[in-house]
Amino acid sequence: MSEERSLNFLEEIIETDIAAGKNDGRVHTRFPPEPNGYLHIGHATSICLNFGLATKYNGKCNLRFDDTNPVTEETEYVESIKNDIKWLGFTWDNELYASDYFDTLYDFAVTLIKKGLAYVDDSTAEEIAATKGSLTTPGIDSPCRNRSIEENLQLFAAMRDGKYKDGEKTLRAKIDMAHPNLLFRDPLMYRIKHEHHHRTGDKWCIYPMYDFAHGQSDSIEEITHSICTLEFIHHRPLYNWFIEQLGIFPSQQYEFARRNLTYTVMSKRKLLQLVNEKHVSGWDDPRMPTISGMRRRGYTAEALRQFCDTIGIAKRENIVDIGLLEFCVREHLNKTANRVMAVLDPVKLVITNFPEGKEEIFDIENNPEDPNGGTRKVPFSHELWIEREDFMEVAPKKFFRLAPGNMVRLKGAFIVKCEGCKKDDNGNITEVHCAYLPESKSGHDTSGLTVKGTIHWVSVASARTAEVRMYDRLFRVEDPSNEDGDFKDYINPDSMNVLPAVYIEPELVNAKPGDRVQFMRKGYFCVDTESSADKLIFNRTVTLKDAWAKESKKV
Repeated sequence: MSEERSLNFLEEIIETDIAAGKNDGRVHTRFPPEPNGYLHIGHATSICLNFGLATKYNGKCNLRFDDTNPVTEETEYVESIKNDIKWLGFTWDNELYASDYFDTLYDFAVTLIKKGLAYVDDSTAEEIAATKGSLTTPGIDSPCRNRSIEENLQLFAAMRDGKYKDGEKTLRAKIDMAHPNLLFRDPLMYRIKHEHHHRTGDKWCIYPMYDFAHGQSDSIEEITHSICTLEFIHHRPLYNWFIEQLGIFPSQQYEFARRNLTYTVMSKRKLLQLVNEKHVSGWDDPRMPTISGMRRRGYTAEALRQFCDTIGIAKRENIVDIGLLEFCVREHLNKTANRVMAVLDPVKLVITNFPEGKEEIFDIENNPEDPNGGTRKVPFSHELWIEREDFMEVAPKKFFRLAPGNMVRLKGAFIVKCEGCKKDDNGNITEVHCAYLPESKSGHDTSGLTVKGTIHWVSVASARTAEVRMYDRLFRVEDPSNEDGDFKDYINPDSMNVLPAVYIEPELVNAKPGDRVQFMRKGYFCVDTESSADKLIFNRTVTLKDAWAKESKKV
């Protein structure tokens, strides 16, 4: 019987709150992405955490889009985010937007102005930055800091009415320019942006800053546990200050450490560079750490959820080996993916004593890990395709595949004995010749022979062709963001290798985009979204080699 997993620190907080009757024992979380790009594996951790906590404690989880910057946000990103969350297996209780609260947030700002806690500043961004001070020196008051409440109300209304240009004025909280937390040194609450918003159109030309919009949005929704990543820990006192000054529902912020992944980058800015500069085909390129890219590559939602659960929740940031993610993917696909035969680097195998024109049909098991997986029919004939690496004219002692005089089993079919090969004028092997043993038929073997090698094959007469994209890690170093120079200098030139004509079993012609299979002895593959009936395309999801599990046993 497996041991029950211990509580993480957030679960401990929630259980303490429930036991104390806080918020009437209610648990309400939220996932608040900014729709300025596609979600990546780091967001998957936050999704699993917020939705998972709500599920565990019979609570609710909102999906709230932090759409306060019209310059970078698009409806395309909104839809992709919703698709990713659904694909991961979660359903939100309410779909909300920070823009839903623009009127309320404006009223909150007016309240703070009336309390003498906010003022309109004419300073430029550069002037504000220059007067912020440092950790050892206090900031300098803005010349606008002591404007009257009446003047601030008039100027703020004029900002809302579009009477000023971008950057001409801002609204700042009036707190303490000598505060040890630099975020308290009169932080910006509103800036002017004459930009079309994807939901509110041109109604607004002033937009709230994150620190003002976030806590108040949580409060409006009566979020009980607002869970952020660790870089927001210094924002928490300001989060609390706004809520306290406004006297609204006291949502509480908690922070956990983000987990970075080896051999990739997790910054949206850097991912956008990869897309815009055509280093990848798009946000859903199978080499990208985006959820849509991983889905296209063939990763399963179950594997991503298992990965997030395995790495857990912590208070200290670290970098996670991508091998662990691949292990989770491999473990799930091993249970669910049908085994099929595909020959990636073909050479012809001629069965010299099998009649030309004859075809025999074998029932081959789809998945030995699935007792209900069934079988499929695979044709066998006089000529087969096999992998070039499965034959050696001069082989070492422990080579258990085809070589003159060696015997192997053809998967699901017969044992064959190698007689030799045929070459072209340049000495390249064009055919391998074998004789089959009729009495060695799989499932009905009366030959009494035991062979050490089994190889896969595809009948030449019935083979279909497909394009196969062999994906590898996007970067050739573990942490490209920490290397000298431009992170793009470390892109792996061999991260995608296209095989234009791979031979596959005829039944695979019916495969649909998203279908996942194991190419025997070669790895797990997924039918690409660009695939069609006229041109099948398979993406390599992950190799069969379980490198991470082997390394973990050494620890």
